[in-house]
Amino acid sequence: MPELLVEFLSEEIPARMQGRAADDLTRLFGDALNGAELTFGGIRTLVTPRRLALVIDGIPSSQPDRRIERKGPRTNAPEKAIEGFLGANGLTLDQCEIREDRKGDYYVAIAEQRGKPAADVLADIVGNAARALVWPKSMRWSRTSFRWVRPLHSVLAVFDGKPLQGSLDIGGAELRFSDKTRGHRFMAPGDLQVMNAADYTTKLRKAYALADHVDRRARIAEDLRHAAGQHGLVVRDDPALLDEVTGLVEWPVVLIGSIESDFMALPREVLTTSMRAHQKYFALETADGAFAPNFAFVANMMADDGGTAIVAGNERVLRARLSDARYFWNLDRKTRLEERVPALDAIVFHARLGSLGERVARLQTLAAELGEAVPGCDRNKARSAALLAKADLVTGMVGEFPELQGLMGRYYALGEGESSDVADAIAEHYSPQGPKDACPTAPVSVAVALADKLDTLVGFWSIDEKPTGSKDPYALRRAALGMIRLVLENDLRLPLRQSFRVAAGLYRNVGEPDLENLLTFFVDRLKVHMREDDVPHDHIQAVFALADEDDLVRIVARVRALGAFLGSDDGANLLTAYRRAANIVRAEERKDSETFAGEIYDPALALQEETGAERDLWSILSEVEAGVGEVIAAERFADAMALLAQMRGPVDHFFDNVTVNTDDARLRRNRLCLLARIQQVMNNVADFSGIEG
Repeated sequence: MPELLVEFLSEEIPARMQGRAADDLTRLFGDALNGAELTFGGIRTLVTPRRLALVIDGIPSSQPDRRIERKGPRTNAPEKAIEGFLGANGLTLDQCEIREDRKGDYYVAIAEQRGKPAADVLADIVGNAARALVWPKSMRWSRTSFRWVRPLHSVLAVFDGKPLQGSLDIGGAELRFSDKTRGHRFMAPGDLQVMNAADYTTKLRKAYALADHVDRRARIAEDLRHAAGQHGLVVRDDPALLDEVTGLVEWPVVLIGSIESDFMALPREVLTTSMRAHQKYFALETADGAFAPNFAFVANMMADDGGTAIVAGNERVLRARLSDARYFWNLDRKTRLEERVPALDAIVFHARLGSLGERVARLQTLAAELGEAVPGCDRNKARSAALLAKADLVTGMVGEFPELQGLMGRYYALGEGESSDVADAIAEHYSPQGPKDACPTAPVSVAVALADKLDTLVGFWSIDEKPTGSKDPYALRRAALGMIRLVLENDLRLPLRQSFRVAAGLYRNVGEPDLENLLTFFVDRLKVHMREDDVPHDHIQAVFALADEDDLVRIVARVRALGAFLGSDDGANLLTAYRRAANIVRAEERKDSETFAGEIYDPALALQEETGAERDLWSILSEVEAGVGEVIAAERFADAMALLAQMRGPVDHFFDNVTVNTDDARLRRNRLCLLARIQQVMNNVADFSGIEG
């Protein structure tokens, strides 16, 4: 079946926008084709810095024919009504069908509408998609009113080997659809005439443009590996940089440059960041992982001299960058971190939460307090690390490279003779910042990292700046997830409510935070954190619902034990019995307008029950209730579930043999109290009423 090839050729599209634009264009064309009743096979996008293209195969040559039926008036309707219907549809009475429904006969106008040629429909779709494509930033140029990410030069639109008849009105000018594109801007700038996607990619390749971004990325990766290998080196893995560079070049040519020996004394992170952030250079390492005095980069053309001049130019640019970095490195070390702390008073943390200096004072106290829950944490070192943690924010190096905050503080602290515990805590206190980020394990680092995140959460809760929907401008969800990981991965016994109160007490002149709401927020974040382990969210809610439980380690242990219990036959059947008991009690409480939970059960009345099922149930309930508290206090949660499992048989026996709503009012009330007791005993382990399924 025919194939559609579309290409929008423009000035350079920013690399960060290319992936989203390709996805949006796929969606726009897919929706438009479906709306036009044109079936298609698949959609494939091709992206380079200068072109956004897509290929759609399996499109029919025309739309399907349609049979359109319009219901008309009744056959006994006034003559003028019938004439009006016929005139509106351009028909005579003989051309209408008569059909019958429960109200009688009526006329139906039937028209056969032939499908339009696909080429005519596709021309409109191409233009509409170009106008509907939304860019994060766009521009107008010359006298046009049309908006695109960069000035648009041409539109290639070929269907079934022929250019579509149409144009894109860009306001005051027209870009007529054609079957022509252009190759590499410098090495093959002439026009190329293409017939289909295969012809398009083949001719572009000959014209020094690799249209497929997937192929281009793979080629860059292989050429980097090969070029580095020729020097006995390996490329430091950097997928994000590889993706970005793929979006910067059409014809990648990998070259290797050298770093002057004078700069190799700079910290490794400074060298890497200088190369990566500004110049998009790849760091190279020796086979044993040492930083090599070389870098790799990707040029966008082949040079007659083999790239000698290009390498020299890039080495010259890097020399200037590293000279700036060396200047900041030398200048920063002339002032101790502790001497920089007063400068933090002039930096606003938040207009309603004070300065960074005030924040540092809170962090010192909070890190020392939280350190009590971190085995092996030295209280004084935690205070020292918290004092210096933000000091590198006022250094020249971090001013130039904000992504080095914390890391530079570590280097400066070590140079000033601080202990490695303190220096590492300065570097690690921002972590973890995401699910893939390493979580600190050193005691002092853990204490300061916890303090940093807790102070942020409680502070913004105090001024009612909570995340709403998809908006989270202060990254509070990330802070909560970071705290959860720190606690769980380091097995810390940290009571959340008490920690919240300590943090809240350090703020001045702000409102009282809703700490229970903050705890609920942590519940939601824990659900997200445990989703990867397929832990049902209602199991977490059932444990958190116990008012006295706010120890994350205990909560997770209870949740896992609960999951294992409910996954067994005993657990599943006991949950069913729990619901049956709860439903009966709830219904009778509404009927009687009273509450049976907490009422005293009289075991003497059970003697009247002949099968002994009621006495057996009371006996096991009493035993389980007595034992559950002890095993939970000892954190033997699996044993607590095992105790509950003993109830399954007696509960089933009770429901099989005992009539709860008996005519004897005293027996009925007593048995309803017994059912309420089932809920009470089970809810000592978890709130089973909130468990779904």
